[in-house]
Amino acid sequence: MKCVKYLLFAFNLVFFLAGLGLIIAGAVVQTRFNNYFAFFGGTFSGAAILLIVVGVVIFIIGFFGCCGAYKENYCMTMTFAALLGIIFVLEIAAGIAAYVMRHQAEDFITKELNKNLPKYESDEGVMKAWDLAQKDFKCCGVNNYTDWSGKLNKTNDVPDSCCKTITKNCGAGQAKNPTKIYTAPCVTAFKDWVLKNIYIIGGVGIGLAFVQVVGIILACCLARTIKKEYEVV
Repeated sequence: MKCVKYLLFAFNLVFFLAGLGLIIAGAVVQTRFNNYFAFFGGTFSGAAILLIVVGVVIFIIGFFGCCGAYKENYCMTMTFAALLGIIFVLEIAAGIAAYVMRHQAEDFITKELNKNLPKYESDEGVMKAWDLAQKDFKCCGVNNYTDWSGKLNKTNDVPDSCCKTITKNCGAGQAKNPTKIYTAPCVTAFKDWVLKNIYIIGGVGIGLAFVQVVGIILACCLARTIKKEYEVV
């Protein structure tokens, strides 16, 4: 009884830390996606928010585990095990779904970037998102810098954010001689960036899911021991 009880306490400590890790990972990814809300809306940030919610729920579930182990309460210990089992199934299902749908990310990103390219000068949010993306990813346009042809009303051939060294109107005259601008496609940089962040979410979630299996086994062992002692009494 004491051995399993202390093991369950130790597991709950790890579980609390894992929940904190989920919340931090979700917050970091949410902050990153927030910068490009004008492009993708809540499509990708929803996964980060879900991660934060799961992290908070884990803290609540950990309460049942600690109380059940401390008070040697059969009902609370089994509730803890059941809730862990439900979250385990949901995390595995979400991980599988994300893995299967990862190939759709590039098509979705290409579609959204092409849709928002003509809105550069009419939508301030889109303008800020494009400028941030081209500056951070060192890219220009969806597939290349020629995508900006006819999309700007200014003297610039491309936005100033395409320039390697940004100065006012540095994008002027670069269509014929693009020596001072980035020529890499933004769609490739975006795809790699999105997939990297999705893999962070998936990796943390699936890693935690397998840790939960240990918790379920320990909780069931403790509950069984408690039940046997009650029957003896």
